[in-house]
Amino acid sequence: MTDRTIFITGANGYVGRNLIRHFIGAGRPVIGMVRSQTAAERVAALGARPVIGDMLTSDLTPLMQGAGNLIHAAANLDHGAGRAALAANRDGTARVMASAQQAGIGAVVHISTDSVLQAGMPLRDVDETAPYPARPAGAYSAGKAEAERIALQAAQTMRVMILRPRMVWGRDDGTALPTLATMVRNGRFAWISNGNYLSSTTHIANLCHAVDLALERGQAGRIYHITDGPARPFRDVVTGLMATQDLSVPEKSVPRGVLRLIARFGDALHRFSGGRLHGPLSFQEYATSALEISLNTTRAQRELGYAPVISWEAGLEELHLGSWSSR
Repeated sequence: MTDRTIFITGANGYVGRNLIRHFIGAGRPVIGMVRSQTAAERVAALGARPVIGDMLTSDLTPLMQGAGNLIHAAANLDHGAGRAALAANRDGTARVMASAQQAGIGAVVHISTDSVLQAGMPLRDVDETAPYPARPAGAYSAGKAEAERIALQAAQTMRVMILRPRMVWGRDDGTALPTLATMVRNGRFAWISNGNYLSSTTHIANLCHAVDLALERGQAGRIYHITDGPARPFRDVVTGLMATQDLSVPEKSVPRGVLRLIARFGDALHRFSGGRLHGPLSFQEYATSALEISLNTTRAQRELGYAPVISWEAGLEELHLGSWSSR
């Protein structure tokens, strides 16, 4: 092993799998941390050396030995009204960063999200100087914000960079795209106030490229927004993605104000029932999908030399053709 070796947490996840393909394709050795033998076999098939561990319970330092770089992609992605995502993302990141310091890791890229800024209000052309909200939209937003604070603290002794993509999509997506397609097929999808508000997106190939650039050029303690370029209407985003699955999205629309009330009621129901009951939509889910969220990427362009390596149109064509080749 050398300093070129990359250790990836969450290696069997959507982002993790594509990071393995990206760096193995570039000739970089990769160690991928997973939580099961089945996942280890998948990671090994991609060309990485799997290690089994859990960011919340395992002794991570020995697993990281021999790696010079770390990409922290593991996360609890629960957007519901529960609180598990807060503790998991906060405590897991704290253990990962402490272990990286002990293992002598030189450079770290922490995969974060625009959700750290979400509070249920629009985010228009927002840059990295925007403050964390006093009242995050939900446990996922709160937990990922705490994880960022921990990563920034670790940047005092390691070269830690934070990337914030928005709505990661593209090849090999086994979660968000199939879920959305199922909702459309089952007649459970509706636009929110016609869906004409803007949304940034980040193709998985563009995120992998940005990680590569951050390891090479990123400044310690810096946050970088990463997108596909100019934001486009959320309606166009969903319509384009569903067209790759040969699906047409219905015209049904729900007023934003009504949905906001439903989301608030659902969170209250979950809270007062001790987690036994929940509504059709959490406020975290509302904040993620019902409002404009457009990210400014000027800092990444200036400091990393970032520019998308795949366009929105090319990404859609790739999905339509079912081509999962790594870029």
